[in-house]
Amino acid sequence: MSNGRRSAYLSIAIIAMVIIVTVAIILWFKPSAGKNLAQAIPLSLAFNNKAGGSVPILSGADKAIQASDTQNFTRLTTGLEDLPQSLQGAEVDGEIIIDENKQLVVTEGLRRLFDYFLSALGEEDEAAISARVDSYIRHHTPEPAASQAVTIFKQYIAYLKALPEIEKRYGNLQLQATKNGALDLSVVTQQKQDVANLRQQYFEKPTITAFFGAEDEYDEYSMEMIRIGQNEQMSDSQKQAARQDYVSRMPDNTAKANIEQQANLNELINRTEQMKAKGATPEALYSMRRELVGAPAAARLAQVDQEDADFDQRFTQYETQKQRLLSQQTDSTQVQAQIEQIEQQLFNDSERKRLAGYAALQQQEAANLN
Repeated sequence: MSNGRRSAYLSIAIIAMVIIVTVAIILWFKPSAGKNLAQAIPLSLAFNNKAGGSVPILSGADKAIQASDTQNFTRLTTGLEDLPQSLQGAEVDGEIIIDENKQLVVTEGLRRLFDYFLSALGEEDEAAISARVDSYIRHHTPEPAASQAVTIFKQYIAYLKALPEIEKRYGNLQLQATKNGALDLSVVTQQKQDVANLRQQYFEKPTITAFFGAEDEYDEYSMEMIRIGQNEQMSDSQKQAARQDYVSRMPDNTAKANIEQQANLNELINRTEQMKAKGATPEALYSMRRELVGAPAAARLAQVDQEDADFDQRFTQYETQKQRLLSQQTDSTQVQAQIEQIEQQLFNDSERKRLAGYAALQQQEAANLN
């Protein structure tokens, strides 16, 4: 599979995934993969400070629905009654942990719980969501932990409302925090410090660590990797050694394990590309993959290769027949009907949804080779 089919972006917050799941996502443009990746809007951006912390401007019909929701939220008992559409059928994410004295133990899972309900912001207004979270917590949690959790939720809401002001102050880092085409880490560092100061205004230190500790570790790792990459005094081998040294000195925790797994994945991708470019046999690829990720993952990747090859063959056949029909310059409606018939013959429903994107990707790859 060519380079254009894989994402090369390393965001400030690195997402850790199991090797096979990650590879499947990297290959998501394959129609056979059948992936549907949704983009989430940061919760902080859903709050409008100038509008007093309300949700974004809605239509009249939406406002009527929200007014109805606000009137009904007092009837909540478990917090799960009449869930908004986006949450229906979804398992509640997150956790509420208490100790032997029924005191709240703040974890990253508590933040995930808040984010789960806040993800419906726009379908429900802030008041309705707050009432829903309050009901859910008090229904599932004894005192004093319940009140402690509700208090932290209110602090979290206030924090999210204040966060966009910092984002507005610094603007788009990709456009403004650059020097000579390179990311200006001093600006990123200052923004992170401002965010850290903001957190201290709303949360106690244990909550900050629980809610944002892992996120901060990923950020620091990402910034250090950028810093090493921008060091023109170091050779490639020295940079690689510096990266490995940084990771080796990290605490042994989930963040480190995920970063090491990401590095292992990058190595897997690079070596796979190099070997395929040299015409490596399936047996050679399997041997390399087994060494890096184990036999089960290597077997799955071999299956993916076979599925890719099968799809490529069908796609080539499809494009050939499609171009032949288009070149006949007959009735466009009839031609389109024939093309759709070919699609139905060669691809399943999931594959057909990705055909346009895959065709565009193929064109981009061809243009890059010229």
